[in-house]
Amino acid sequence: MASVPRIGIDAMGGDHGPAVVVEGVAMAFREMPDRFTVTLIGDEGEIRSALHRHAAEQLPVEVVHATERIDMAEKAAAAVRRKTASSLGVMTQMHKEGKLDAIFSAGNTGAMVAAATLGLGRLEGVARAALAAFFPNPKGGSVVLDVGANAQCKAPWLVQFAHMGSVYARHLFGRENPRVGLLSIGEEDTKGNDLVFETLPLMRRASHLEFIGNVEGRDVFKGTCDVVVTDGFTGNVVLKTAESAATLIVTQMRRYVRSDPMAMFGAVFMRGALGRLRSELDWEEHGAAPLLGVDGVCFVGHGSSRARAFRSAIRTMTTFVERRVNDHIREEIEADRDTAA
Repeated sequence: MASVPRIGIDAMGGDHGPAVVVEGVAMAFREMPDRFTVTLIGDEGEIRSALHRHAAEQLPVEVVHATERIDMAEKAAAAVRRKTASSLGVMTQMHKEGKLDAIFSAGNTGAMVAAATLGLGRLEGVARAALAAFFPNPKGGSVVLDVGANAQCKAPWLVQFAHMGSVYARHLFGRENPRVGLLSIGEEDTKGNDLVFETLPLMRRASHLEFIGNVEGRDVFKGTCDVVVTDGFTGNVVLKTAESAATLIVTQMRRYVRSDPMAMFGAVFMRGALGRLRSELDWEEHGAAPLLGVDGVCFVGHGSSRARAFRSAIRTMTTFVERRVNDHIREEIEADRDTAA
């Protein structure tokens, strides 16, 4: 590994093209100089044009040309297999060859998951990789997984998700002994679906987990636990609903303030507090979700990501590599297997 993390970014992924990627990279370099390097993968002409427009040509950015791109609407696995020369395919291969320490795409999520799983494989002992998202709350935030990698899950997979989420919460967010909850429709053991009923006893028997039992959707935002485990279908619904609700709160707040002169006057004195609230609710401040369990460091972002989201993703990936999170996941999975045996 290089002395600083080498970050690879799919410059063609997302809705806004290389321009927002370059802007986000420039923001990250200003915030964290000398902590990382960046390689942008995609159409070289478009990337260099974006570098020129943002006066970023002097940044320590490498550009690697890719002749193809995978669009948001393409079928993920088929596109990954067919378009090996895409920006996503080239980037994943560079990671596999050890030329990059972490990779990020705000493009087709399914394609990123497929490329990472097929191209890099999973960590030894991991049955399925899972996407983990950070949810802000009054207790410092919670990690929820899976939020989209596996629409249908088996109970033993959720136990592994709990272990991986605990490691992530411990080493990225400083939770010394992360509390883990299983998402259900009630706290009682008698409530839930077949997956919850099958998972609950496995969670209780799992070593190295601070399992507190079933939790409800509201507990995600109360901060009842540090890690919330669920299947990818349910987790993705929770994630998209939360993001929409956060956007609604910020939008309506602005609307009501602007329509009331007294509220506008009061907002002058509340500017700092309102700004902190907006920042806390803004998903772009958290940037990206790691695909935990693959044999590499892979992060996935929103298709609508703009510069701040890329900046935040680089910050998180750099820390992820520096703190050797994958090594700790390997240790956790191995320790759990030894105990179970």
